[in-house]
Amino acid sequence: MVSQKHIVMYIATSMDGYIAREDGSIDWLEETEGAGDNGYGDFFKNIDTVIMGNKTYQQIHTLAEEFPYQEKTCYVFSRSAKGKDEHVEFVNEDVGDFIGNLKGDSRIWLVGGAELVSEFMRKQLVDEMILSIIPTVLGKGISLFQAGNPEVKLKLTNIQQYGQIAQLHDQREK
Repeated sequence: MVSQKHIVMYIATSMDGYIAREDGSIDWLEETEGAGDNGYGDFFKNIDTVIMGNKTYQQIHTLAEEFPYQEKTCYVFSRSAKGKDEHVEFVNEDVGDFIGNLKGDSRIWLVGGAELVSEFMRKQLVDEMILSIIPTVLGKGISLFQAGNPEVKLKLTNIQQYGQIAQLHDQREK
């Protein structure tokens, strides 16, 4: 039996498509009124594996006292870090090769950042996108979708409102 991997990009973005300010800060996210946990709890309990880039991993350490994904298998793509630390295993290989070699069935959360999202998009590995649209126009910053990504056809499967946040749920058409 062939193993199944389902990769979900679950991320917040400004109205104009930025995931962070130019300096990487995400302070603007906290200024928006949501409702409850904005659907995060239900999403989180249905994933097995967390994947992120090294910049995102480093930023998590500045935002949280405790690593928030301790009960999940976590991988961090990095050009420099190698091996493991107490929370994650560092990955220094092609995203397609890594996903292809990942054992077993899993529902994978692609946390970010933008460079890693682009690598997954170029390899057409993202199966589902859950975008939380924050009603803020930043004007400039780190764009979620970088130039050079392939065209991807999506099917909108759900729209949910959490306070002032609109969450779009899309599946990639295959």
